[in-house]
Amino acid sequence: MKDLLIPTPAGLYCPQGDFYIDPRDRVQRAVITHAHSDHARRGCRSYLAALPSKELLRQRLGGRAHIEALRYGESINIRGVRVSLHPAGHILGSAQVRLEYRGEVWVVSGDYKLQQDPTCEPFEPVRCDVFLTESTFGLPKYNWPAPEQEIARLEAWWRANQTRQVTSIVLAYSIGKAQRILASVNPEIGPIVVHDAVARHLEAYRATGVRLPKVKQCSDPMAILERGRCLLLAPPGARRSRWWQSFRPCAWAWASGWVLSRPQYRMNWGDSEDKSNPLVTGFIISDHADWPGLQRAIELTGAQTVWVTHGYTESLAAWLRHSGRTAVLLE
Repeated sequence: MKDLLIPTPAGLYCPQGDFYIDPRDRVQRAVITHAHSDHARRGCRSYLAALPSKELLRQRLGGRAHIEALRYGESINIRGVRVSLHPAGHILGSAQVRLEYRGEVWVVSGDYKLQQDPTCEPFEPVRCDVFLTESTFGLPKYNWPAPEQEIARLEAWWRANQTRQVTSIVLAYSIGKAQRILASVNPEIGPIVVHDAVARHLEAYRATGVRLPKVKQCSDPMAILERGRCLLLAPPGARRSRWWQSFRPCAWAWASGWVLSRPQYRMNWGDSEDKSNPLVTGFIISDHADWPGLQRAIELTGAQTVWVTHGYTESLAAWLRHSGRTAVLLE
């Protein structure tokens, strides 16, 4: 049997079904694993995605995009290929794509994690012959602490900043990470303010039943009254503009798995860096699987052939070969 998926310049292509998964270019039919911009791009004629992600995708792709949504576990037949979507545990609506054709099963995991997250369905192992996995954090040093431990550290840091009348700003991705923190922290500690890039996605989360605390947007003139007491969530790129000046003095933190590889928790902010407000602490909160998570997920699939992409592919491939599996590296 020919491979069910072929790497092409436009992305992973299924010739039997004539569709792409997370295409990089404009194509006729796209199956989308989740709503992050590097996986969901505008311009395709039609999209297929998991139902919980539909509103996020609508925001990403525009109101005119043709989006077909499947419930998790529901399947459709596309030119003889049975396609179904299963929870990936990455962000709201993230999905693994299961392909079945003439008795062979392939699964494209997209981005995923095994840690519990109150804002999305947990990762669901899917048995398959071939598994396509990311390897963003595919090194043994990436081993996440318990989420509640990092949230407790964040809350303690927030309280300590309040005693100094300093605004606590946490940099976290506007889709996924920010909502996960919102759903996890104790809102009784103090007011919560969010950057407008975070705020625009909150209703899509609430519409699916995700419980989030009340927040103020940083563009609200009344939000300035929370200066020195609030927790403020903003995407990393927002640090380069000056919107936060009215919330000074500020303490900056970063929520990411990369904190483990940057012990000083500092980043290069370019010419707009405020030397008086460096990024000085970090919380190990990731939307991706760590090294044990990658190993566990692969083992649960039962796959003997694993395609590896994005990240530390060589180290994960070496482990796969050592464990008796066939590893295929994708560029």
